[in-house]
Amino acid sequence: MPVYKDEKRNTWYTSFYYTDWMGNRKRKKKEGFAKKSDAQAFEREFLNKAHASCDMTFGSLVELYMEDCRSRLKPTTYSNKEFIINLKLMPFFQNMPINTIDAVAIRKWQNEWISNENNYSQTYLKSVNNQLSAIMNYAVKYYKLPVNPVHVSGSMGKKHAASMKFWTVEEFNKFKEAVSDKPISKAIFELLFWTGMRSGEMLALTLNDFDFDAMTVNINKNYTRLDKQDLILEPKTPKSNRTITIPDFLCEIVKDYASRLCDYETDERLFPVTKYYLHHEMDRGCKKSGVKKIRVHDLRHSHASFLIEMGFSPLLISERLGHENIETTLGTYSHLYPNKQSEVAAKIQSIVMGDAVSGSPQATTSDDILNTDSE
Repeated sequence: MPVYKDEKRNTWYTSFYYTDWMGNRKRKKKEGFAKKSDAQAFEREFLNKAHASCDMTFGSLVELYMEDCRSRLKPTTYSNKEFIINLKLMPFFQNMPINTIDAVAIRKWQNEWISNENNYSQTYLKSVNNQLSAIMNYAVKYYKLPVNPVHVSGSMGKKHAASMKFWTVEEFNKFKEAVSDKPISKAIFELLFWTGMRSGEMLALTLNDFDFDAMTVNINKNYTRLDKQDLILEPKTPKSNRTITIPDFLCEIVKDYASRLCDYETDERLFPVTKYYLHHEMDRGCKKSGVKKIRVHDLRHSHASFLIEMGFSPLLISERLGHENIETTLGTYSHLYPNKQSEVAAKIQSIVMGDAVSGSPQATTSDDILNTDSE
């Protein structure tokens, strides 16, 4: 592994040939190393990456992984992934060759975060663990790592929170009165609570997205702010493209708010604020009204809870929320359904006992009972 001394600068450099991924022979030169060993380490690591060797360090693998992700992910998704990797993974694994990262090392890393003084939520721990697993899966698929050690070590955290915060209609009514002094806040939070749309979807809305005759709003884009720039992106998933029906009173709220705007073009953002504004108004409204504090995203959960309580089917709720599949809806909100099971049992009991008392011959078998309500 030849390296060379630059006598004029009193530094070291390396110069060598390698074959790139297209089979082309190329020369690589890197200067400015303070020590000979640093130049040798650079060459060794570069060749490990070029040859798809499992001897490369985790840090080098991350460079390759993020390069692959850059063109495939939305800017916000890429930024969030980069943040978690740099803050939670790199300090522990960066200099370790990927073929030395085993289940024991990962368990040690997991235990440090599980017992961290910041007391991270179970869902956040799950998200961090998933990032590590995704990187190691990339190494298995493309760099000949025999097995993903995260699969061997076991998971960390939980996919869904043990408890979910949401508001009842009564709580929301108290809150909305507290923020109704600002027309934009009133319109925003009425939309979020009564439609279940994501905050980014709401912030991307234009007046053209509303059809007040049909009483619908079309969800077809998503707003975010990244590096001090406003971005309008594709919705989160294909199923997020959807049309939501809205009640007449909500149409009137939106029309009233829009009528107050000056020099507004109907293809411009209807609510030209950021998510910071939403968080600030949530805090203000909670303090003023005295209702329990929840997140902006919990308004989406509040809408789902309301629909469940009203007896609507999981399929309808899934379509209204823009979930990719009904399993997502059931996995997120299944804990809100126990009372519905009791209602089913009570309805069966009332039918059977009512028929027994009246002597009616109808609905005397289980099939008959279940067929009495086709919903």
